[in-house]
Amino acid sequence: MSVEERIIDLEIRLSRQDDLVDTLNTQVYQQQKKIDELEKLCVALAGRLRELAITANQRQSAVDERPPHY
Repeated sequence: MSVEERIIDLEIRLSRQDDLVDTLNTQVYQQQKKIDELEKLCVALAGRLRELAITANQRQSAVDERPPHY
C-alpha cells in the first residue's frame, strides 16, 4: 500500500466515523427529548393520582359518617 492509498483510506475512515458520530448525536438528542417528555408525563400522572387519592379519601370519609338521626 502506498502512502497516498493509506492517506485516502484514513480519510475515508475518518469521514465514516464523522458520519457515525453525527448519527449517534442525533439519536441521543432525540432520546433525551423523549425522556424529558416521559418525565413530564410521569410527574403529571403522579399529581393526578394524588388528587384522585385525596378525593377518594374524602368520599370514603363522607360515606363512613353516621347519619345525623343516629
